[in-house]
Amino acid sequence: MTGEETGEKDAAKKINPTLKMVLELGPVVLFFIGYIKLREEVFLIAGQEYQGFIIVTAAFIPLMILSTLLLWKLTGHLSKMQVATLVLVIFMGGLSVWLNDERFFKMKPTLIYLLFGGALGVGLLRGQSYLKLVMEEMMPLEHEGWMILTRRICLFFLGLALINEVIWRTQSTDIWVYFKTFGLPVAMFGFFMLQGKVFQEHGLPDEDEA
Repeated sequence: MTGEETGEKDAAKKINPTLKMVLELGPVVLFFIGYIKLREEVFLIAGQEYQGFIIVTAAFIPLMILSTLLLWKLTGHLSKMQVATLVLVIFMGGLSVWLNDERFFKMKPTLIYLLFGGALGVGLLRGQSYLKLVMEEMMPLEHEGWMILTRRICLFFLGLALINEVIWRTQSTDIWVYFKTFGLPVAMFGFFMLQGKVFQEHGLPDEDEA
């Protein structure tokens, strides 16, 4: 481990898990509530009509910025995944608002999962687990365990990207919003629940217990 990595881990501070979950999921929940309330509304702004989806997207961007900054202030650290997600929210959400076209924001999950899955795939081709670099503290595993988990998550992310593309291109906005709000988190939770055997067979004891 390099001195820079050690410094980053030392700088990270623990916060209440419930508060962390609220900051991470709060903007998504508020986006869903806002969409349900405004989906039938049309707003006239500067002579341009905007559907409720665009208005809620415009509100979602500063909410994500605020929640991410609060996480950074409280923990002293942001993962590369959090930073990449925020950048794509600002860029793709901004394009949707600017061009008044909801398609850009709907493509955001596709780009996020392609980015993460592609990065993990590059690492695998080099015989490395980039997943270990961002999750080692949360899930101490043997090298083989990390490689197995990384291969599975890489395929999982690419699968989610494909599913998101199929849903937003073929289904209604309502269905896509429900999928983004509930389907993706449930799929992620279910995936990790199914990896119990990997953690059991390749897990390492905590340093405190060693």
